[in-house]
Amino acid sequence: MTYQPSDRMRALVDLAVTAGGEIMNIYAQDFCARSKGDLTPVTEADEAAERVILTKLAALDPRTPVISEEAASAGRIPAVGKRFYLVDPLDGTKEFISRNGEFTVNVALIQGGRPILGVVAAPAMGTTYYAADGVGAFRVTGGGAAAPIHVRRAGETVVVVGSRSHRGDSLDAVLAKLGKHELRPMGSALKICLVADGTADFYPRLGPTSEWDTAAAQAVLEIAGGAVTTTAGEPLRYNQRDTILNPHFLAFGDRSRRWSALFD
Repeated sequence: MTYQPSDRMRALVDLAVTAGGEIMNIYAQDFCARSKGDLTPVTEADEAAERVILTKLAALDPRTPVISEEAASAGRIPAVGKRFYLVDPLDGTKEFISRNGEFTVNVALIQGGRPILGVVAAPAMGTTYYAADGVGAFRVTGGGAAAPIHVRRAGETVVVVGSRSHRGDSLDAVLAKLGKHELRPMGSALKICLVADGTADFYPRLGPTSEWDTAAAQAVLEIAGGAVTTTAGEPLRYNQRDTILNPHFLAFGDRSRRWSALFD
């Protein structure tokens, strides 16, 4: 039986894909990158994608506030309650600049600190992941139908995904304790999505991330049967701190293993 997304889910997938189209138009041209106040890069693609998403979200769901990366970087962070959207219009700007295709558009709906819906579109790869509580997690490749995804049980050799841009000694120490493993570098929210679809087992993130970087992919992973926790094993939650920065976290598919034991 082919899954038919709800009207809201279809609209959210469509706006993420449309934003991805704007990104790809700029990706095909010469473009300029500049540094923001936090020294992270930004391009016209980030800004064009954000305009698309914010305009369409305002029409689709005008009562729900939105926290989006570029607006937040400019100091425009709305007051939010229990329900709000988290948006990263171009996650993996460094990957975009290096033209390796490993960047995404991330849109998440947060309810009570939990991401209950997420869309992660990878326009250069022609792939979109999406998930909603009570419905399931899915992947669409090219013009194909939505295929359900689920995490897998970790085998003897653990497949680990890691950042192309943020590897350090702390990750090497964890991998040494993990034992037999295969490390696959990958950019953006795709790392969490690869755990969600059973391609990988484990993604330890021991560097800085913001809430909009992770929320959409966390929804996909958790609804696909996995989890995202702090290094102490507590669920990663949103709008619970006085900062938009996440703590270090672990994303994994096999919940029967205590991954946080690597940090005991």
